Amino acid sequence: MNPSYSFKIYNSVQDLPVHWDDLATNTIFLNRKYLRILETSAPGNMNCHFIALFYNEEIVGIAVSQFLDLSQIPSFGERDSCLRTKIRNFVFKRFGSKVLIIGNNMLTGQNAFSLHPKFPIKELVKLLKKATDNLENTLEKQGNKPHLSIFKDFSATEIDIFNIPEYDPFYRFSTQPNMIFDIKNSWHIFDDYIANKNKKYRDQYKRARKKSEALIKQKMNLEDIQKHRKRIYELYLNVAQKAAFNTFYLNEDHFEIFKKNLKEQFLFYGYFDNNQLIGFNTLIKNGSDIDTYFLGYDEHCQKEKMLYLNMLYDMIGYSINKKYSRIIFARTALEIKSSVGAKAVNMFGLIKHNNPFLNLFVSRTFGYFEPKMEWQERNPFK
Repeated sequence: MNPSYSFKIYNSVQDLPVHWDDLATNTIFLNRKYLRILETSAPGNMNCHFIALFYNEEIVGIAVSQFLDLSQIPSFGERDSCLRTKIRNFVFKRFGSKVLIIGNNMLTGQNAFSLHPKFPIKELVKLLKKATDNLENTLEKQGNKPHLSIFKDFSATEIDIFNIPEYDPFYRFSTQPNMIFDIKNSWHIFDDYIANKNKKYRDQYKRARKKSEALIKQKMNLEDIQKHRKRIYELYLNVAQKAAFNTFYLNEDHFEIFKKNLKEQFLFYGYFDNNQLIGFNTLIKNGSDIDTYFLGYDEHCQKEKMLYLNMLYDMIGYSINKKYSRIIFARTALEIKSSVGAKAVNMFGLIKHNNPFLNLFVSRTFGYFEPKMEWQERNPFK
């Protein structure tokens, strides 16, 4: 590698180089402000590191990494208690509980790095691999040798930049798709979107709205979030613990930290029934995108009031009325997101077990631990 290229790994956002944000213009999720919040609010089993790539003295690449110790969380998911799940959890804790991720495990999409477009991308990706190796060695010296190293989440075109020999030991995998909702130019207001639906899905919309007539939706400020902290966390856990596979749980003050620091870039909506908080959702403004973040709800009310579907309609309504280009709905609940008009974008990653012998089996066993989701794509439009 050209000796003019170098890298530096930072343990804290306060130490980042002055020009870090020059490369974080396309997404909020790599800028210093967000990374400081991430560092402060990170789950207890997560440590963040920040990588800067240089050509001579010029910063030419930035990346975020997260080290996760899965043995510190109470379970990988409580939805399934079958033998397959118990075996999976045992094997993961024994051979895969320490995970180094280049990217952000709390988001969906390419939030791993930003590279200077004027420099050869292969050189920068090669340099990123050297930095990752260095970080693995540092963690090992601290008694935290990663079992697995993962680069996540890339589109079909983005993943091709890793087609160089340095990444040959990695297995390329695909996960659940990212559900992305593109807002059409012809939709000036929310009613335009509803009018564009076919009869079946207009009826679905009317039914959902009728079910939720008694609910009060409230945009919650910092004081509201603090006031309802316990209930918010309870609703978040109701959803999080039903996931088939958890790698972290948020801290109870997570949403307060986000609201305090991101202010109006972070939106928190509560849903009340007879003055009782029964659900919430959160959004992050990211340039011309709206990124959906975490949500929570009371399971009984969700079914009775079609709460989740109503939340999706509300997110769409806000984004259309405020002239955003698209909504990043992320993964999970693929079919219901498809039913409101989101399209699936396939996502890919790279994974390597740091025991060379076990790495031989990653490609064969990956499907066992990340089974394919069966779901039906919907098209709600005329």
